[in-house]
Amino acid sequence: MQHNSKRLMAAMLLSGLAVSGCAKSSEFNSAPAANGEIAKVEHVKGVDQITLAATAARRLGIETGQITHQVIGGASRLVIPYAAVLYDESGKTYTFTSPARLKYVESAISVAYIKGGRAVLRSGPPAGTPVVTVGSAELIGTARGVEEG
Repeated sequence: MQHNSKRLMAAMLLSGLAVSGCAKSSEFNSAPAANGEIAKVEHVKGVDQITLAATAARRLGIETGQITHQVIGGASRLVIPYAAVLYDESGKTYTFTSPARLKYVESAISVAYIKGGRAVLRSGPPAGTPVVTVGSAELIGTARGVEEG
């Protein structure tokens, strides 16, 4: 049930972006910070990487947290802020990591369980990896080429 509500929320957010006219896809497919352009999506090391201009990141309200190690039940586990957990249309989980300033990459994660505001992972990127906690819906729209309506 929780998976379905997350998918519904993501769909509503994406449709809201399209209606609100967040940006034209042609703007987002341009090189950032060159000639006033705001974002670029490119295939790097087998994954799509989104690079934003600083003004675009501010406008989108991008915020990050970190993956941490926490001892839970006597075992060291990877923990991620629940706000960073995303679900695709088939229910698989992923997050946006930030390998460098203003760069964002979809990264697969496997969630063991959710408790409060955190998700305990079975697998995912290493502890210390920055993850997007606010602005993921806008990054999805950028990566998928959502256009204004």
